[in-house]
Amino acid sequence: MEHLLNSRVKDIQISGIRQFFNLIQQYDNLVSLTIGQPDFPTPSFVKEAGKRAISENMTGYTHNAGLLELRQAAVAFVQERYGMAYDAASEIIVTSGASEAIDVAFRTILEEGCEVILPAPVYPGYEPIIRLCGAVPVFVDVRETGFRLTAEALQQHITDKTRCVVLPYPSNPTGVTLSAEELADIAAVLADRDIFVLSDEIYSELVYDGAHRSISTFPGMRDKTIVINGLSKSHSMTGWRIGFLFAPGFITKEMLKVHQYNVTCATSISQYAGIEALTNAKEAPRMMRHQYKKRRDYVYHRLTSMGLTVEQPSGAFYLFPYIGQFGMSSFDFAMKLVEEAGLALVPGTAFSEYGEGYVRLSYAYSLEMLKEGCDRLESFLNSL
Repeated sequence: MEHLLNSRVKDIQISGIRQFFNLIQQYDNLVSLTIGQPDFPTPSFVKEAGKRAISENMTGYTHNAGLLELRQAAVAFVQERYGMAYDAASEIIVTSGASEAIDVAFRTILEEGCEVILPAPVYPGYEPIIRLCGAVPVFVDVRETGFRLTAEALQQHITDKTRCVVLPYPSNPTGVTLSAEELADIAAVLADRDIFVLSDEIYSELVYDGAHRSISTFPGMRDKTIVINGLSKSHSMTGWRIGFLFAPGFITKEMLKVHQYNVTCATSISQYAGIEALTNAKEAPRMMRHQYKKRRDYVYHRLTSMGLTVEQPSGAFYLFPYIGQFGMSSFDFAMKLVEEAGLALVPGTAFSEYGEGYVRLSYAYSLEMLKEGCDRLESFLNSL
């Protein structure tokens, strides 16, 4: 019966991040800097709101698009933080995390044979969904431009089949962001074209220098941009699974159908917790951001002092050092590092073939663990 299974599903793979994470579980005394999960507890106000929702039996279905109060809070939050204006009744959907938001958006806008432009190396959660939709991922190599998609490179990859451009900034795995000038240049390329933009802004609250800007706020871009955000990274709520889709009403109207048949609605308990996160705990990301910046500065200094070439992250909580000079593939380097030094970093090839020669280090861990990890890495490099 296996031959009857969907060939597109059979052709995609589990995320390379998770594949490597699962592979190394057999090793003891391992320092693992692999997963992009905040190590802070969910803010206490938020946890209490979740408990209260259970105690008060607020455990039934909500509106398919999510609780109106949560949608209003999310709209107010992005208006205050980023100057983005959306209607809570018709231009936002609460999803089961940003991952479902990606799936819903792509299944709404993609058709057989159309193309999606992705700056690579890139988060591995986009390509499989694009392929499941019968569309074609088109990778733009951004290694020579500081891992930033430029307007010039974008222009060179647009064809009459281009349906969507993905802007995943701040970036996983590199931590880079785009400046207002870079976004304006990209907007100028796209403003008069019938091409959607999927702007994945899940790390928008983790920008260290200056404020986050969304391409949806640039002239001509709002009506073609789908913005993805959520509470996983900003409020350390990965397991609560609350994401957001912001888009013009003509797009959300169609996305809501896909979302409804997919999950009906996001978890009610988590939605009530989300209201608290975006109101009484809306400043929680500031404290976390302050700590992440300290960690970034420490690890960046350690890596560069080891002689490694690495772009200093301006957002998120990842570093992506180059290790190609050691004459090993990213996977072989990462496995040797596990076996000989007891340190786990993600092979760069988890982020497409353009990640070859790199490894990803997550600094969403305590300074103590980061120090131990850097010590192990330094000893390992000295042994090569």
